[in-house]
Amino acid sequence: MPDTLDGRFDLVGLHVALLIRRLRQDPDPRGAAVAQAVFDAMFADMDINLREMGVSDLAVGKRVRRMWEAFHGRCLAYETALDAGDQAALATALDRNVWRAEAAAAASPAAAQALARHVVAAAEALAALRFAALLRGEAPFPATPAAPDASHAA
Repeated sequence: MPDTLDGRFDLVGLHVALLIRRLRQDPDPRGAAVAQAVFDAMFADMDINLREMGVSDLAVGKRVRRMWEAFHGRCLAYETALDAGDQAALATALDRNVWRAEAAAAASPAAAQALARHVVAAAEALAALRFAALLRGEAPFPATPAAPDASHAA
């Protein structure tokens, strides 16, 4: 993954999106409220981080809004692909989002395919968790795959 602010945002967002998806799909009626709490916590943290990085108070709101819009679009793309079982569409969405600023992004689809496999494994691992475990803050993710080549490594 690109070790950049955008790259980190995309990876945090990806894993939060998977957790929110899992929570929203749970038959427990508290799932949606917990999913909203996870979303709120992510963006409260983003707000704090932007301020710590020196972004002015006037600009923080606009930056967080753009981040929210980006996150929402990514969530829709990832969820649509996961729900359809379309790993190729998932890999395409990941390539477009995670490596969007990388000049060599299109040169190695293997990295996006490896990340897509990881996302599917993570979604399956989260689906296997009981809601009570999620309420305790237990949301283990599988180990991330090694980069298939240096053009996409952090």
